[in-house]
Amino acid sequence: MEGEVTVRDVMTREFVGVSESDTVLGAVKLMHEEDAGYVVVLRGSEPVGIVTESDVLALVADERAPADVAVSSVMSEPVVSVDVDRTLSDAAATMSREDIRRLAATSDGELVGVLSERDVIAASASLSGVPTIREDPRDGVGRSEASETGMGAEAASSSGESDRYEYADRSICETCGSLSRGLANVNGQLICADCRGV
Repeated sequence: MEGEVTVRDVMTREFVGVSESDTVLGAVKLMHEEDAGYVVVLRGSEPVGIVTESDVLALVADERAPADVAVSSVMSEPVVSVDVDRTLSDAAATMSREDIRRLAATSDGELVGVLSERDVIAASASLSGVPTIREDPRDGVGRSEASETGMGAEAASSSGESDRYEYADRSICETCGSLSRGLANVNGQLICADCRGV
């Protein structure tokens, strides 16, 4: 379907990987060094688990020593994967159904990235035209980059200054996952004209 946003479009291509035999302490050091909230546990190039900050906290709460525990004993498994060509809405539905925050993004069965809940939220905000808010170092007040330049989302897009607003006038249909203009709220869901006609 034309205009659909796929996993490939928004996934994180760089991730931190560890092996099953690594210690939790080693994994935590990597997470700290790379400023990551999780590590993917790999058996060769195959993802077999994920260790998150929550897994580490549970280990510490059980008064177990991270230096003495292998990653394999605390990782969440199995890893749920999604093909990079699946739509973002399909992937988000999978995350919701499985009650997980991350999916392994695969291409021809090979791990090529990770799609996180944050990636989905950021993409949805971007596609909905919500400007990125950053703090102004001069006065500590958060302001959007578009408002700082005196331009709205349309002006920023038409001037070519920011690709962030390329889809500012579109959003993702919650039924079919297509990128559409003019979504309507139907029973609490944003639905495109095609899906409303069904």
